[in-house]
Amino acid sequence: MALSPALYTFLCACFVANGAAIFGYDLGVIAYVLAAPDFIATINTTNDNYVGFIVSSLLLGAAVGSVPSSYIADIWGRRVALTVAGVIFLVGGTVQTATQNKEMMMAGRFIGGLAIGQLGVLVPLYQSEIANPAVRGRLTATFQFFLGVGAFVAGWIGYGTSKGSHGTALEWRLPLAFQMLPALPIVFLTFILPESPRWLAMKGRDEDALNTLARLHARGDVNDDLVQGEYQDMKLSIDQEAGLDKSWSNIFRDTVNMRKVFYGIVLQFSVQMTGVSAIQYYANDVYTSVGFAKNALLINSINNVVGLLGEATCIAFLDRIGRRPPLIFGNIISGITFAVATAMAKQFYGGAAGTRGQGICFVAMIYIYNFTFSAAIGPLSWVYPVEIMQNNIRAKATGITTTASWLANFMIGQVSPTAFKQIGWKYYLVFTVCSFTNALFFYLFFHETRGRTLEEMDGIIRHANPIVPLSKVERISYKDRERELAERAHGAGTGKPSITQEEKATYEV
Repeated sequence: MALSPALYTFLCACFVANGAAIFGYDLGVIAYVLAAPDFIATINTTNDNYVGFIVSSLLLGAAVGSVPSSYIADIWGRRVALTVAGVIFLVGGTVQTATQNKEMMMAGRFIGGLAIGQLGVLVPLYQSEIANPAVRGRLTATFQFFLGVGAFVAGWIGYGTSKGSHGTALEWRLPLAFQMLPALPIVFLTFILPESPRWLAMKGRDEDALNTLARLHARGDVNDDLVQGEYQDMKLSIDQEAGLDKSWSNIFRDTVNMRKVFYGIVLQFSVQMTGVSAIQYYANDVYTSVGFAKNALLINSINNVVGLLGEATCIAFLDRIGRRPPLIFGNIISGITFAVATAMAKQFYGGAAGTRGQGICFVAMIYIYNFTFSAAIGPLSWVYPVEIMQNNIRAKATGITTTASWLANFMIGQVSPTAFKQIGWKYYLVFTVCSFTNALFFYLFFHETRGRTLEEMDGIIRHANPIVPLSKVERISYKDRERELAERAHGAGTGKPSITQEEKATYEV
């Protein structure tokens, strides 16, 4: 029996989300690698700056790799770009696994980071472009879910080797080798996926684009009303953009495009300023500092399970709830949990001996924070930027916003060891304050994208009041979008456009 269109598209999204699993695995595994005695002996350094750079060199590579991926994706297609990224990661993973000194480890991390930077652009880009708008959030949120899967697997492999092979090279080389496994299907099997219908249409391959939409959303029926409605919307937008400059200057000369890129950059920086990477990368030090030296890695492995549950919750409810409420209330909860965690952490610094109950309270707050982050904050950093960009700049603009994520991540990875040593518990105050300011910014400036087509969002941001509470954009039910697209399609066969130019310009604004 043939797969339903919804399941088929979801499985395509999950397949490419293996790229996110690679990143999640690297996020999770480094804490266990840094704690391995044989690894410490191999790199032969205790310098905080070196240790920080071993962590953050991956992110520096990702920042370098993000923008070039947009060129490959625009010229040769999304599938070719994904395959290239997978090959690069296999090279980086091999160098890390064979590490003989700190320089070799940093080089391997940097090369692997080049691929991760590319995948951070390509995976959400591809997912958003194959998705039915009614479930686009769910499909794109699989990026964060698979990131969590990678961290989950890394946590338990790292914990298992730390117990079963403690003090040996296997304790850290096996976890590093395992990270290459998700890259193999990306390298060898991506060709079986359908190409992005929007890329095909931008290349003038209209028949291929229509057939691909039908394959994704209607079991190959090109006359399906939903498929026709999506195709008409997509074609109208691409035809309107045909005369526009597709170079980088189109981003920087258009104030609305600049504003959208700015929103994406702010969102990516805001995610890191909630403290997620500081906790993930230096989990051993974080939990040891509040009295759990013997169980720090186990606590972190359990935290990865908590994150996975949060990410599954996001996939289940994001298209029902929308984008604004999770971003706003998720950051408020993040601020509250870090405020309590900061008060608990203070009890263990400056020679003070906090109680076990205070340590448990700290861990509980981090668990609540991680669930909230995984359900409401992290996934949106990959979902929202691709939803607000025009077709002709989406790959390039997403490359810029994703670069911001890696730079913020690099900064946190580099400064955290010194910050924990120099200011201790006060470092958590940064994450507390930033979470609350994030919530305020999103409340004021982030329009809802739920249920809107990718082509539609440009009109909303271009014409609506930038201050969202003062705008007059009508919210749309996620259940209504398929019906509206199908109704528009009825005009296609009669010579009547499925959506008029005036509708395209205003979109209910």
